Amino acid sequence: MTPPDSAGRFERCSGPRFFIPLVPVVLLLAWGVYAMVLIWSKGLNQTNMNNTYGFALWIWADLAIIALGGGAFFTGLLRYLFRKRELDAIIHFAVLVGVICYSSALLILALDVGQPLRFWFIYWHANVHSMLTEVAFCLTVYFVVLNIEYLPVITASPKLQRIPFLKKLGSNTHAVMSLFAGIGVFLSFFHQGSLGGLTGVLSSRPFAYREGFLIWPWTFFLYTWSAAAAGPCFTLLLVKITEMVSGKKLVPEPVIRMLAKIAGWILLSYITAKTIDTVYWATSTVAKAGFDWTRFYTQNPLYHGYWILFAEIILCGFVPAFILISAKGRRSSLLLWSAVPLVVLGVCLNRWSLIMQTVAMPVLPFEKWVPYLPSWQEIATTLIPVSLGILLIALSYRYLSLFPDEGDLND
Repeated sequence: MTPPDSAGRFERCSGPRFFIPLVPVVLLLAWGVYAMVLIWSKGLNQTNMNNTYGFALWIWADLAIIALGGGAFFTGLLRYLFRKRELDAIIHFAVLVGVICYSSALLILALDVGQPLRFWFIYWHANVHSMLTEVAFCLTVYFVVLNIEYLPVITASPKLQRIPFLKKLGSNTHAVMSLFAGIGVFLSFFHQGSLGGLTGVLSSRPFAYREGFLIWPWTFFLYTWSAAAAGPCFTLLLVKITEMVSGKKLVPEPVIRMLAKIAGWILLSYITAKTIDTVYWATSTVAKAGFDWTRFYTQNPLYHGYWILFAEIILCGFVPAFILISAKGRRSSLLLWSAVPLVVLGVCLNRWSLIMQTVAMPVLPFEKWVPYLPSWQEIATTLIPVSLGILLIALSYRYLSLFPDEGDLND
């Protein structure tokens, strides 16, 4: 086992070698913050959103980030409620990814609202008839829960362990982690589902509208289902990138394959349900509304052609699912690390389709298809989570024990 250094951490590179490569990331973050200041000071006229695209790049990014952050709640479910102790090797990193994703989601919502000083309105003047109210409350509470789950990792730092209060706080928090994991699963199920339900109840938008079970459209369940499949894959992808950058093996291969196998079976069940849902929508739901389903893929083939349906269901659905559930596929490094990014891309395409395609498609005879390209301010602020995530992962890896098995794996 590689011995810890004098600070109690495993050996790390020198300060200049660590911080200099992060300069471009800091510059990217500064660019995004500058755009954010422009948006908050001058208003949403800094964007290219219009009457057609009130839900645009930000909302797509928000829903995609929340889905990818699902690795935190699902890995926590497996570790603390199903007692998969092997996941101790990756649970800290999964929670960190969740913290990054949910803090980014809240930031994007603050941008989209346009008046951040009034953020408290949604809590004090809550619209109890809106699913977005439930989403806002669940997002906020779950973000707090994620920070509580990450607290023991921070307080485990050797320097912080010298402070009796922080040492005891971290120990006591770790002792009740199963409780917080359960709360996190409950909150995640409902806010992931309600984001899907938001599109599913749009009866005036035939592309997104779905029938369902009692008060919940099918999209309520499909959103949570897809997050449970894509979230762990996103965590695995970031682990692989961190390993490539650090040049070290951080998570045991059996743990990676186990999580990939579970994600694969969930993905296969989800994409099967998604296919059934799509077929029923095309043959029944849209027909009842008086539309031919093909018109949603032929009005602008470049933006929303049949290719997006093929890419989501086949290329990024069944293909990676069959690779991940296959022992031979998981043993092949090439196949495994080709399948994992495809799953991540698939859930992003799904959110893109149900947000952008929903609002883009004309449904009235006098409406025309309107093109949309995000402004540089929208792009810059959407990239804030990328730069922020890189910085938080880099700093956490350097100063905290994200990967408990790191030393044993690098003998």
